[in-house]
Amino acid sequence: MKYIINLLSAIFLITLYASCSSVESLPMDLQCEYLKNPIGIDITSPRLRWRVSGKSSEVFRIRVGKDSLQLVNGKEDIWNYELQNPEMYSVTYAGKKLEPFTRYWWCVETIDKDGTCVQSEPAFFETSMMESSDWRGGWITDDKNVDYKPASMFRKEFKVADKKISSAKVYISAGGLFELSLNGVRVSDQMLNPMFTAYDHRNLYLTFDVTSMIGKGDNAIGVMLGNGWYNHQSIAGWNFHNAGWRNRPCFLSNIRICYTDGTTDWIVTDDSWKYADSPIVFNSIYTGEHYDANQERTRWNKVGCDDRDWSYAQFCPAPSNKLVSQMMHPIRVTDRLKPTNMTVQGDTCYRFTFARNMAGTIQLNVKGEKGTVLRIKHAEMFHKDGSLNLSNLDYFHSPSGDMDPFQVDIVTLSGKDDSFTPKFNYKGFQYVEVLSSQPISLACENIHALEMHSDVPFVGSINSSNGIINKIHEACRRSYLANLYGYPTDCPQREKNGWTGDAHIAIETGLYNFDVITIYEKWLQDFQDVQQPNGQFPAIIPAYDYYDWGNGVDWTSAVAIIPWEIYKFYGDSRLLEKMYDNIKRYVDYITSISDDGLTNWGLGDWLPIEVVSDSRLTSSLYYYGDVVILAKAARLFGKIEDLHTYETLAEKIRSSINRTFFDEEKAIYASGTQTELASALYWKVVPDPFVSRVAENLYKNVQQNDYHLNTGLLGSKVLLYALSDNGYEDVAYKVASQTTYPSWGYWMINGATTIYEGWDVSKENHKYSLNHIMLGAIDGWFYQALGGICPDESKPGFEHFILSPKFVEGLEAFEANYLSPFGQIRSFWKRQGKEITYNFEIPIGSSATIRLPDYITGEREYCFTSGIHELKLDCKVQ
Repeated sequence: MKYIINLLSAIFLITLYASCSSVESLPMDLQCEYLKNPIGIDITSPRLRWRVSGKSSEVFRIRVGKDSLQLVNGKEDIWNYELQNPEMYSVTYAGKKLEPFTRYWWCVETIDKDGTCVQSEPAFFETSMMESSDWRGGWITDDKNVDYKPASMFRKEFKVADKKISSAKVYISAGGLFELSLNGVRVSDQMLNPMFTAYDHRNLYLTFDVTSMIGKGDNAIGVMLGNGWYNHQSIAGWNFHNAGWRNRPCFLSNIRICYTDGTTDWIVTDDSWKYADSPIVFNSIYTGEHYDANQERTRWNKVGCDDRDWSYAQFCPAPSNKLVSQMMHPIRVTDRLKPTNMTVQGDTCYRFTFARNMAGTIQLNVKGEKGTVLRIKHAEMFHKDGSLNLSNLDYFHSPSGDMDPFQVDIVTLSGKDDSFTPKFNYKGFQYVEVLSSQPISLACENIHALEMHSDVPFVGSINSSNGIINKIHEACRRSYLANLYGYPTDCPQREKNGWTGDAHIAIETGLYNFDVITIYEKWLQDFQDVQQPNGQFPAIIPAYDYYDWGNGVDWTSAVAIIPWEIYKFYGDSRLLEKMYDNIKRYVDYITSISDDGLTNWGLGDWLPIEVVSDSRLTSSLYYYGDVVILAKAARLFGKIEDLHTYETLAEKIRSSINRTFFDEEKAIYASGTQTELASALYWKVVPDPFVSRVAENLYKNVQQNDYHLNTGLLGSKVLLYALSDNGYEDVAYKVASQTTYPSWGYWMINGATTIYEGWDVSKENHKYSLNHIMLGAIDGWFYQALGGICPDESKPGFEHFILSPKFVEGLEAFEANYLSPFGQIRSFWKRQGKEITYNFEIPIGSSATIRLPDYITGEREYCFTSGIHELKLDCKVQ
């Protein structure tokens, strides 16, 4: 259904900013490197960002000093910088050279036209190891080989001087994973540190403030090491057990203790540390963790432990020669879920159901006869008899024996009250089965599911009058988070791989919902680590070697797409600039293997429902998209010669695509599949005179498929956009809100709480993961099409943006909220009869162009500045 939209009135409500002129402009939400008060900064020019409440200001003064009191009193001693009419509420530090191990305080002041100055609350950032020479001591490990199963724990007692401590910090890195404790207490609630990298290229270290945990006199530090991806002992299809970096876990740690008299002590890793086997008798990031409670040493990380039977640690080479700070949001347990149901199959089999599919671990509190062995199985499905079904998850697992079962933890009880939570593993699951070798008694109170992921801030939300849309949105968010573990993965159970295609397909879903720049900046460094000399990338990153199955333009275009989207959403060009040469080398490689601007290098439209699209067309379109991004980046960075080269190349590719695949008479590309038509429209290669006809043919194809998608992965991303951007928003919504197979809604009405890998999951032993993010791009479409919130790449970071909501037939109300770098954006519309009320909020410092469809005269545009606004729209059926 199409409407003639007339603007009845523009009612400015109590305009939050303009009507509150007496409210001062107050800087708030101060961040350094997108983190609040970080203590692990090791770069020389950190980025400082803030938002503003109250009224707008034309002048911002950034002040940096070492003393918070002097800073508040206007006596900074490091840097004083003024921004006039800034395009972004951000600045890159350019003051005196930053010193290591130093806390810097900073604030932002606004200055209005009459000279009134308002100062933010002071924030801080603290530097860590600014040079490799700042590290002391060496890397240490045990004397075991890579196949030795038990995890080792290390300890050292040390004395602290009898004087007042001003600060104490721990700096620690590991090949593998670590859990750190001081005087018997875990140092942090963070999990699975450090994040996964190509260990032979780059290692990450963390900084922890332990001032309150260390006292005068005797102290003890404990470190337990896990294998992680560094010493992969399990066997799977990606051969990480054959990684060139593989070695016994090791670590490097420095404790720096500063006293109020100006002196400093260091506690470092060396061969005076001691180690012993831990009660974790096997651990695999991929399959599970095995724990023997009988091997617990209760005081191993406390003062006074009898460690006479412990061995001395050994020095070992560093995994790589590059050690950098892990400046990103950490992995944490974000929720604890009680079971919603328990079934008992005798006193040796207990099955638990949780409210949703998730990624994480369990906590089990249990008491049983000493030596009782529990097998704790995690699954997403169950068989008709109620037993857990792992057939879809152990698809790639190649167990070397019964002692490495997939998604199974094995616990041996001590006869006392035992508590078990894996330290170095996570799984994807909704159901848990506890099988016991001897009778035990369990209740729902004995077990919790611990949901885990990178603990990134939420920045977006949607709500609509259609409950199915709301469920799809929540499922997309859950699957996105379940696949965020310091890098974006495809699924949290059977693979845990950083598939490049899955990540760029779902990038808008991530950016609208979460503040994820720290994760992607880390991950794109992983790209730099593994790029081949000829410019290629593996299909999964991090990678230990050139993993070439599945790599190709449609997957590894993530190297261009993600930095460009980050630039659009954050208005920050640092990542794009850092990746510029990598993108260029990559594009140049594609050019070298392409014939007349076309390439067949790629997987194509992965997992098609029925019809198969031309992979040469889809790969060439991604090639075109990469070159367009590279040309835009060249313009942005003033690389004029590159700009000319890649604009010319882009036009060559576009012409070749149209010459080879476009049938002008029929107005179709290739054979006219949904993916082929939608991709050509999405990537804007269709000649202008034919856009409406190609869009009409796409509509007819969808209509012939009873308003269902008939695509693979690539088409699932572009179909909805191609329809809604070309006048068929009602059709796009009809596809998006379907509840019959194949559709997202079909999953929802059949109990899904996450996004699946494949559409047909009706068979008991289907092969698909039930927690995949790759088909979750629809959530970005909700924000952009139904909510209409779109970044403007000419003024990125939402300095200016587009509001172009689609008032689709069948939906009575829709609301989208997004916390932009400037502040909250809200887009809410509601239908009442023939009238639509549209409310929207534009943050301070931003402006927006409102585009309303008018099918008689074309789109109407209205420009608005910051404030809360309401429009009344009369929609008459054409």
